Amino acid sequence: MAGFGSRVVSKIKLDSSRDSRWSNEDLLPTPPEQCTWRWWNYVTFYWSISFTNWTLGSTMIGVGLNWWQAIVVIFVSQLISSIAMAFNSRAASVYHIGFPCVGRSVFGMWGSYYFVGARAVLAIIWFAVQMDFGAEYMYNILRAIFGHHFTDIPNHIPASAGITTQRMLAFFLCWLCHLPFCHFRPYQLRKFFIFKTSISLPAMFGLFIFAMCNTKGQLGTLYTAEARSSTATAWMIISGINSGLGNTATLITNQPDYCRWTRTRQAPLWTQLISNPIATTLSASLGILATAAINNKYGTDIWNQWDMMQFILDRYWSGTTRFAVFLVAFAWLVQILGTNVAANMISFGADSSMLFPRFINMRRGQYIVECLAWAVVPWEILTSATKFETFLSGYALFMGAVVAIMVCEYFCFSKGNIFISALYDGTKLNKSYRYHKGWNVQAVIAYIIAIALPFPGFVGSLGADVSTTAARLGYLGWMLSFTTGFVCYYVICTFWPTENQRYIKAQGYTWEQTAKEDSPDFYLNGANVGGVTCEEEVVLEKGAEKPVYRG
Repeated sequence: MAGFGSRVVSKIKLDSSRDSRWSNEDLLPTPPEQCTWRWWNYVTFYWSISFTNWTLGSTMIGVGLNWWQAIVVIFVSQLISSIAMAFNSRAASVYHIGFPCVGRSVFGMWGSYYFVGARAVLAIIWFAVQMDFGAEYMYNILRAIFGHHFTDIPNHIPASAGITTQRMLAFFLCWLCHLPFCHFRPYQLRKFFIFKTSISLPAMFGLFIFAMCNTKGQLGTLYTAEARSSTATAWMIISGINSGLGNTATLITNQPDYCRWTRTRQAPLWTQLISNPIATTLSASLGILATAAINNKYGTDIWNQWDMMQFILDRYWSGTTRFAVFLVAFAWLVQILGTNVAANMISFGADSSMLFPRFINMRRGQYIVECLAWAVVPWEILTSATKFETFLSGYALFMGAVVAIMVCEYFCFSKGNIFISALYDGTKLNKSYRYHKGWNVQAVIAYIIAIALPFPGFVGSLGADVSTTAARLGYLGWMLSFTTGFVCYYVICTFWPTENQRYIKAQGYTWEQTAKEDSPDFYLNGANVGGVTCEEEVVLEKGAEKPVYRG
């Protein structure tokens, strides 16, 4: 295994009788036996998440683009997204630590709590919303199997609740499907993501082929855009790119939680750059073409996959049709399940394990977010708040600044050096990541400046009256937040470096020196992790020459 030496295994045992505020098994670096993800696992992983964007085209056309502009904008946005994902994955693929610990190295032992907590809140909301989307597929499945025996179930829920008895049953069954996956960590889910990818392709292409055959490929006007000035069109394109980035902002931020399981440092890198743009653009293009054909022939306004399957059942009710819809709906349900597990359950599990390490590990955190899905009441939110999905997409600007500062610190100032032992020391003796009373003040300043610029435009997207300039800054969203955060942090730290940055520069550290076996910082040298003296707990594999720390 590159960078760690395959001949040596070390194990750190947590001592629950001592202070475990800063560590548990999920916060420690991933042990070698769990670094099982190879390049093909990342290909199937990213493809399985990205190849579910059937409705992304509706977002692009909704901002005023025509069909070909929407496809180009989707590809550009996902290419930018993939580049950001690649940069943000490096620390995890080298040191095998998740987002919470990478956050500690950048924002400080206490400062990281805010940034991890912000991501945890977003994961809860998105988990519940994705669960509600999954319930729509479950509704298709139940209707395809039981027909009117399911749809004729009496409704005993008030209309004001935004859900019916049938859909509540579908939501509950979808919730049960998620429940077993709470027990697994990412390294145990490789085969599941391969399975998810293998069934997503025929399901999406099957729905597309049906639309083309049923309409004989008559696409109509294919969503021609209104005539407008070149300036207005340019801003629509920028807004579309930002919407595309908002669609993957969570995935960009979550990269360390996936890439910590890699066997080699390069495995997540190029797989992100290739899989995500192609899969997202292809799936969105299929959605644009299929829905254009159906809407043109029948005068409907269908965008969602579940609505199209309902349309098929309404118009072509037969045993064969029901079986086909069942298969397609099942495949889409597996897709939404895999996306929810990867993007929300795993991220919340990792976050909560850092927020409350004494009591919560990744598995317990996943069970908690599973239960919180009911507390969010997503069906009521989606029914009563027309701007809710706009809010979720706009929330990406808060994550853009976080990623920018993390990337800037790792590549520009730390030179890829992370002191592993210091990530689990919250005392004043921690000279690396204690910063100012546990907060990296330089990072906080850069973050506030970065989100301040697009924030008025974000508020305007929710209905507030703002100026044209503010609205256009909001169109830039994630891109402006990321760029401003990166530049501000770089300028601030150039003139006012942190203590850790000064130390790395004074010691003349080379690129990722602390990840090399010949570096003294590769070993813990007695540093205290999780309440134990690591030099006492390092175990040598037979034939090893010296102890090596690998979590």
